[in-house]
Amino acid sequence: MKRNLAVTGAAAAAGVSAVYSLWLWVSSYLGDNFHNDFTFYYAAARLGLAHGWSHLYDLRLQQEQLDAIGSHITIAQLARYVSPPPLAWLVTPLTLLPYQVAYWLWSALLVGALMLAWHLAAPGSGRSRVIFLVAAIGWLPIIYGLQLGQPALFVAAGVAACYALLKRGRDVEAGAVLGVLVLKPQLALLVPVVLLVSGRWRAFASSVVVLAVITAASVAVLGPSGVTDYVDRLNFATTIAENQAQTLAGWIHNLQAARIVQGLVAAWTVGLAYGLRRRGPAVVLAVALIGGLAASPYVHYDDLAMLGLACLLFLRAARGRWVIAYAIALFIAAEGFPVWQAGPVLAGELLALALFSIPALKHHHGYTEQDDAEREHDPGFEGDRQHLAVDGQAQPVDGRARET
Repeated sequence: MKRNLAVTGAAAAAGVSAVYSLWLWVSSYLGDNFHNDFTFYYAAARLGLAHGWSHLYDLRLQQEQLDAIGSHITIAQLARYVSPPPLAWLVTPLTLLPYQVAYWLWSALLVGALMLAWHLAAPGSGRSRVIFLVAAIGWLPIIYGLQLGQPALFVAAGVAACYALLKRGRDVEAGAVLGVLVLKPQLALLVPVVLLVSGRWRAFASSVVVLAVITAASVAVLGPSGVTDYVDRLNFATTIAENQAQTLAGWIHNLQAARIVQGLVAAWTVGLAYGLRRRGPAVVLAVALIGGLAASPYVHYDDLAMLGLACLLFLRAARGRWVIAYAIALFIAAEGFPVWQAGPVLAGELLALALFSIPALKHHHGYTEQDDAEREHDPGFEGDRQHLAVDGQAQPVDGRARET
């Protein structure tokens, strides 16, 4: 009875939040069709088609395309295209459509990616799984990313697909789907590395090959001058205070010292992944995502979609009220970012790594890849169980244009 009441209450709260968030998204779009990051992707794709991809990071030509589509946006520190070339390539077919149609089609693809990530990663069964989806739509980092048109959900879907394929023993395909990281590398940069240290050699090799091919293609089409422009834009982006505020550099006011600490956090994360390698892919990938965000030199609010995915993966792999409570705490910390900024989220990420580091946690009997209800429906469960049993146990939306 109590459980049913809890599920009903959670569903009602998630539903109200989702409706309100969708209203924020639509009202923001109606207020200014172009005040989002997709505008820059669309303009960049047009630029590449009109002037060649080697000029993709030419700020004068970016401004020319922004003017051509009637955006009324002026290139500035936080308003320019600095994403990798593959993101502009992905948007290229949409340039055949009017901007407004292209925006909503792109949004539909992002919603599809959200649903795919939920389908592959959400724990539980029945109504409880649906609550996770509704709660995601109502979560501010998700709806903010949808309003901006950010590709984070594509990356999340790719990592979720990697997890699902690893469960089924399809390691080569699991690595290949990580090619989606080229759209926004900093969101899951440690995932291929933890595949290596956790013994998933084929998945690691596959991811390296796919990422190398796409990177080589990007370098080839940009040419020497285009690569130089891109590196210059990235270097400039790291000096902007707004781009540091949501990273450890916001706490450590010496950039060089911050980079050292971020490197140490990354190494810590990889070491944890190695230590937890027998716990199954859900735990390893969750650690990679949480530690990767904490170590990243470049994070924006909408990037916390990856933190949501990490929580789903860990909830699949661990039982206990403390796990649920901690996931809820991270959820609230991210939801309240407009009030208390990035501090609680960063602290939560680092504390999560610390908890993973406790030897007792590594041998906690709460670890398992699925609950009993999922076992009979999930053909990959027994494969996960084998990994887990190795050590003797079952194991208000901000519409401000910004740098993209």
